[in-house]
Amino acid sequence: MAAPEEPELSQAQTEKLLQFQDLTGLESMDQCRRTLEQHNWNIEAAVQDRLNEQEGVPSVFNPPPSRPLQVNTADHRVYSYIVSRPQPRGLLGWGYYLILLPFRFTYYTLLDIFRFALRFIRPDPRARVTDPVGDVVSFIHSFEEKYGRSHPVFYQGTYSQALNDAKRELRYLLVYLHGDDHQDTDEFCRSTLCTEEVVTFLNTRMLFWACSTSKPEGYRVSQALRENTYPFLAIIMLKDRKMTVVGRLEGVIQPEDLINQLTFIIDANQTYLMSERLEREERNQTQVLRQQQDEAYLASLRADQEKERKKREELEQRKQEEEKVRQSALAEERRRRTLEEEKERKSECLPPEPPPDDPESVKIVFKLPNDTRVERRFLFGQSLTVIHDFLFSLKETPEKFQIVTNFPRRVLPCLPTEEQSNPPTLKEAGLSRSEVLFVQDLTDD
Repeated sequence: MAAPEEPELSQAQTEKLLQFQDLTGLESMDQCRRTLEQHNWNIEAAVQDRLNEQEGVPSVFNPPPSRPLQVNTADHRVYSYIVSRPQPRGLLGWGYYLILLPFRFTYYTLLDIFRFALRFIRPDPRARVTDPVGDVVSFIHSFEEKYGRSHPVFYQGTYSQALNDAKRELRYLLVYLHGDDHQDTDEFCRSTLCTEEVVTFLNTRMLFWACSTSKPEGYRVSQALRENTYPFLAIIMLKDRKMTVVGRLEGVIQPEDLINQLTFIIDANQTYLMSERLEREERNQTQVLRQQQDEAYLASLRADQEKERKKREELEQRKQEEEKVRQSALAEERRRRTLEEEKERKSECLPPEPPPDDPESVKIVFKLPNDTRVERRFLFGQSLTVIHDFLFSLKETPEKFQIVTNFPRRVLPCLPTEEQSNPPTLKEAGLSRSEVLFVQDLTDD
């Protein structure tokens, strides 16, 4: 089954949709349209709700389950202004009033008795609030259908959210409870609430929240504020760190009188609001100063920790270097002892030196790298290894060396190699009865 197509937008709605997209930066046109439809195409309220969401304030269409703010209604300094219905004038007016008086008395008495008895039979459905935002939005829609769109900007959220915003922004909150069945409600809405001067005054001076007492959310607020008659207005502000009702206006009130009464209440409580604002600024400054002090302390602590870390690293590095030097010295000492032991072993294993008159003897003079000369006799039949072992056993001889003839210059193969496992004898090496050989130091190599 195909999904139903959305109705086409009017030109005014299309302009609002594009304007809302430009103001909020949303890319999805469907999301922009849903948001505007939720706010009944009130672009100002939709933009406000979107900005609240971007600032971390929950949307009025998705309120968090939080405990509502308590409003202090027990302040004895609350300004109360009640407008009574005008008394009948003239003989005809009094006659009409007296004729209808018994009927009115009987009607309202029976209505109160019926409502009282109904409580025992069926609990009031308004006592259970299940969709506070829906109650407010429903009231706004019905209000606009009956009185038009020229009205103060309604706060499109719950009563608790309006209190929280007023507290956070340090603004006045005007609460209007709408009595659907009251005889003065229609006159107040048309002649006072929707007039241009009242709309301008309320939009520029305070937040405005309204709901019908026939809705659960409005009924709950009604039970908290305890109005006597309708229309009912209560002005609430942050006073002594509590949201407090500072003014109550009840009955039909004319636009000029309403503005005068609200101005009087605002002026009378302005010092409290200024005090709260100064106190909040002082708390913010104290918090900023404390944060700066904490950041400075943390920076100092991090610097000290970094110094301590570097100090530990340097100490550890010194220990490692000292240990390395010590290990190197121990290794050098072990190498030196091993070399001495090897020299002694080579010296002990050398064959005895032949006598000078032995016809098979060879006299060899060795010139060492330190310019000293060493002389010894060997036999023609002995291996060149014997010459190497003799020189190795001398203390003056370097650890690594090679034996070189003078002319022609050649290196004698005194040690075994892969190609020649047994070095040649002195005779095979072509040495004569008297030779001068040079010892070349290979230690650096």
